[in-house]
Amino acid sequence: MAAQVHILDINAHPRTIASFVLETEEGPVLFETGPYTAAERLRQALAQLGYAPSQVRHVFVTHVHLDHAGGAWSWAREGAKIYVHPRGLPHLADPSRLWASASRIYGDQMEALWGSMAPIDPAQLVPLEDGAQIRLGGVEIEAWETLGHAPHHLAFRLGDALIAGDIAGVRIEGGPALPPCPPPDIHLELWQASLERLRRASLASLYLTHFGRVDDVQEHLADLAKTLDDWGRWILERLRQGRSQEELIPEFEAYVRGMLEARGMSQEEIEAYEVADPAWMSVGGLVRYWSKIHPEALA
Repeated sequence: MAAQVHILDINAHPRTIASFVLETEEGPVLFETGPYTAAERLRQALAQLGYAPSQVRHVFVTHVHLDHAGGAWSWAREGAKIYVHPRGLPHLADPSRLWASASRIYGDQMEALWGSMAPIDPAQLVPLEDGAQIRLGGVEIEAWETLGHAPHHLAFRLGDALIAGDIAGVRIEGGPALPPCPPPDIHLELWQASLERLRRASLASLYLTHFGRVDDVQEHLADLAKTLDDWGRWILERLRQGRSQEELIPEFEAYVRGMLEARGMSQEEIEAYEVADPAWMSVGGLVRYWSKIHPEALA
């Protein structure tokens, strides 16, 4: 049986968070679990493909942010192995620090947005280094370390397709490619290097967690690289003017909205972008980047 990737829409707000199911001769392989709040929708989507949760024995997460791996523990309890970057693995074995860090951002919205997290038995966690190859049911999965959004980010190559996580950005309904830049670990130079790696590869399609399949790979990556550079410079210029993070948030939200409106996005599509890639969060991530990585640029 030829491998086939299915896109599963699992968030309460449609077309903002995807999981992917790779069909193989040995059963389904799951990429990205989404948050635990999406667990029931993910199970229902799997049922529509004809699979029970117990048939999912292998789960790959691009990184441990809660919208990508927050529900991984529930699949481990079904007996699945969870494949993750070595630097992300400790946070799935003991999610207390990850949860506390996210709580500083989301406050009393944590439970509504993400549900809960529980530890995963380390025996069920499989660390994947850059270039690691896993063969499951006749399909080879290759892990690519793709840093810049997070220091523990992987993308997964399946032939000429790539399960891209957040390194290839957010794109809703054919709109522009936008970079999700939440704190605390955005690194613009590493991100651009990862995009260059993707551009050099012979990829026919990207699968974006936010959201779906992209076939105009080179145009998409060029658009994303340009916007990533633009956003970084926009924040830097205003920090040099002495503007505070609190002052920048409403201005940047308006700036991003203007970008989306200029590209013909509807109000509904703009709302989906804001759910998948909140502009206020990118302000925090980029302010931290300049302050932490390049404080000399603020002088």
